[in-house]
Amino acid sequence: MIKNNILPIFNFIKFYIPIFILFFSVLNEFDLNYFISTKFSFNFVFILIFYWYLKKPNQLPSGLIFIAGLLNDVLNNSPIGLSSLNYLLICVTTSYIRHITLRPNFQKDWIIFLITILLINSIDYFILFFIFSINLNIFNYIFNLLFTFIFFPIFYGLFDNLLKFTGRRND
Repeated sequence: MIKNNILPIFNFIKFYIPIFILFFSVLNEFDLNYFISTKFSFNFVFILIFYWYLKKPNQLPSGLIFIAGLLNDVLNNSPIGLSSLNYLLICVTTSYIRHITLRPNFQKDWIIFLITILLINSIDYFILFFIFSINLNIFNYIFNLLFTFIFFPIFYGLFDNLLKFTGRRND
């Protein structure tokens, strides 16, 4: 009897792991740049959204991505809706790439990810600097973009293994 009750709960948790990871990463305040270097930071949420929206978009609904962006803005004291805009732009770009790609492979995904985060960071910088008149250090954006791009293959592999674990691999 207990085994019959646990199996649906376990399947529910397996299916919604990306959502749990998304909200955990948005809600936590742990940042490696306090411990290693002031220049070291990467945007894990960009990698997470790009990967899951590319491979299994039904596991990471855009409405929840929007809410996660709003929470991120509130916690980081940034203009409300800016992170949501960034996250949804990643969704739009990824959705477009998913529909035009005939043979997906890692190298193409990695290059498209670089172009996507370049676009997102450019829009983010433009909005914050020119509209909200917030003085920003462009080198922090460059370092963040560089480290996010470098860490993409690591998390791509981890998420691929997680996707195999959940039994919902896209071919």
